[in-house]
Amino acid sequence: MPNLLPPVADERSALLAFLEEQRNAIRATLRDLTWTQATSTPTASDLSLAAILKHVTHVERRWIVAGVAGRSEGIWPVTDWHAELRMGPADTVESLLDGYAKVTAETGAVIDSVADLGRPCALEGCAHWSVRWVLLHLIEETARHAGHADIIRESIDGATELDHR
Repeated sequence: MPNLLPPVADERSALLAFLEEQRNAIRATLRDLTWTQATSTPTASDLSLAAILKHVTHVERRWIVAGVAGRSEGIWPVTDWHAELRMGPADTVESLLDGYAKVTAETGAVIDSVADLGRPCALEGCAHWSVRWVLLHLIEETARHAGHADIIRESIDGATELDHR
């Protein structure tokens, strides 16, 4: 069936494949857009496609690097929750996509190093969540924002993420 992931061999592969499918949906909404379009807010929301991409990048990195790997690296605790929605002078569609690619690679490396997805997160204060829970949460969070992004993209030029896959 179209738009369905192929069968996978194990739980880890399935979780990462479903997360990647949602990442691809967000990336697709930015395809062929200008910076002005990517930062526009054509709906009642004040979210732009660029802001969504920047946000999901920060959220994934925070959960994986800080939560799962236990390395706060200046990303935890968060001191300005709104900063990841604001664009900086160096931000471009390409730089945001590159940043997301780096985070997804980092996620893969961290998750590959985890022997048991049922183990607790390494960050103090997050140990009541398992690595499995974090991956499920990232799928949910990314999917929610992929839906937002699809509506925003359609409001910009009538295209949906499926038109750009």
